[in-house]
Amino acid sequence: MDTAINLITIILSITLTLLILLQSKGSTFSGAFGGDTSGIYHTRRGMEKLLYECTIGVGILFLIFAIISSVVLTK
Repeated sequence: MDTAINLITIILSITLTLLILLQSKGSTFSGAFGGDTSGIYHTRRGMEKLLYECTIGVGILFLIFAIISSVVLTK
């Protein structure tokens, strides 16, 4: 059981990292550090919206499994 939870947590962390990297494609370094404000207010559509929603979902799943993992491993 512990191994399965840890494996799922690792897979979720890799997936979350990839989703975040896919979202930041096309942004510049100045935008990453607050220098570019032109892209802050826009409506997400299509694939961008799907990536955004998947990132939120995978992030929530990662948080849940991280908490479960810490509770199971401390017993």
